[in-house]
Amino acid sequence: MTNPKPLSGTEGYAQEAEALTQRYERLTLEQVHGDALALFPKPPASVLDIGAGTGRDAAALAARGHKVVVAVEPTKELREHGQKVHAAHKIKWLDDGLPELDKVLDLDRRYDLVLLTAVWMHLDKDQRAAAMPSVASLTAPGGRIVLSLRHGPVPEGRRMFPVTPAETVALAEGQGLITLYNKPRADMQGRDGVSWTWLIFERPNA
Repeated sequence: MTNPKPLSGTEGYAQEAEALTQRYERLTLEQVHGDALALFPKPPASVLDIGAGTGRDAAALAARGHKVVVAVEPTKELREHGQKVHAAHKIKWLDDGLPELDKVLDLDRRYDLVLLTAVWMHLDKDQRAAAMPSVASLTAPGGRIVLSLRHGPVPEGRRMFPVTPAETVALAEGQGLITLYNKPRADMQGRDGVSWTWLIFERPNA
């Protein structure tokens, strides 16, 4: 039996899962999100972490007292590591991914915080346009979406696309979201030519 084709955008992650796990888990929630953390909803809240990787952020948020934490990760090797290492935390894991998010949508709930950390650049332009309505629909009134964009050279074996803050803001505002935060950031790992933009959107109360 041949191995199933990886979900579009996850290419290269299974093969590097062990090294990536060590890299991800060395960083804390505070180091990754910096001053953007001040805009995260206070616990207890419901959290959806899309592209959760090893569950580093999901576990940290669960530890802070958030009542519902759903971690979505399509790469089996990363997901299984997270389930093992963070087993003490109350996290619901799903094998799902953008842009469809079928299993997430089947849960039929909205979230106060939706995280997309280092995920969006894995989608091409059409996929990003298709994904934003789903992400917006999963956000509760008054809820917030935290999204980071990677800029710079693409590592060998990965699938990434150029994506600008302006395009992302336009997609979000086209879904009625309000931009609260738009800030460039240097790469935490010091990689040549790599930089980031952190964006936070809010879904207005009805």
